[in-house]
Amino acid sequence: MSLIPDTHEGKILFYQSKNTPWAANAVAIGTTAGAVTALATKVTTAQTKLAAQVAAQQAAKNATAELKAAIRDMAGAGSDIIRQIRAKGAIDGDSVYFLAQIPAPAAPSPVPAPGTPTDFVATLNPDGSLKLKWKCANPARSMGTIYQISRRTGGGGATGSFVAIGGSGTRSFIDATVPAGVASVTYQITALRSTAMGTAAQFIVNFGVGVESGEAFASVSTVSAPKLAA
Repeated sequence: MSLIPDTHEGKILFYQSKNTPWAANAVAIGTTAGAVTALATKVTTAQTKLAAQVAAQQAAKNATAELKAAIRDMAGAGSDIIRQIRAKGAIDGDSVYFLAQIPAPAAPSPVPAPGTPTDFVATLNPDGSLKLKWKCANPARSMGTIYQISRRTGGGGATGSFVAIGGSGTRSFIDATVPAGVASVTYQITALRSTAMGTAAQFIVNFGVGVESGEAFASVSTVSAPKLAA
């Protein structure tokens, strides 16, 4: 353990506590009364400077808090005026922004089309209906996306047309009209908004019966993109 404390306060208290015994026994401990007196003066100076530093730090904290409050009040008042300018500009046009010497708001860029569904999961319910789930990464700022679900009987080689069977506002859908006895069905899911359509995605659901359990099940075997017309 160090003889002299590490902190400023600790050092001051240490030497302050030694002033009386060192002054009384200066010669006996190998020093002089003058040296001890000089040290006592330096202890007093250090105490004064420490108190000044603590006061300065507190003053700095107070000044910082006052500055932040002033900046907050200024920014609030300025934002109110900018909102008023923009409200006026929306009525009178860009000349308002020229007078105010601030840029006119940029026209919002159009929101891209919805994403393409991926990561399909199919679960066969006890009542024979089929629950479909998928993921779809839609663009930021997009709202009101719905999903159109179409179906055709057969696997990847099926040539029949897709028939719309419903829509969903979430990334899931229950198909309660799966034809009885089919080995597989192909689904096509398209994400839609009022002004845009995403790329459709297709996936195949195969039906089977477990060898050991004897229970019916459904599984997604293939995911394919729809063929585009030449």
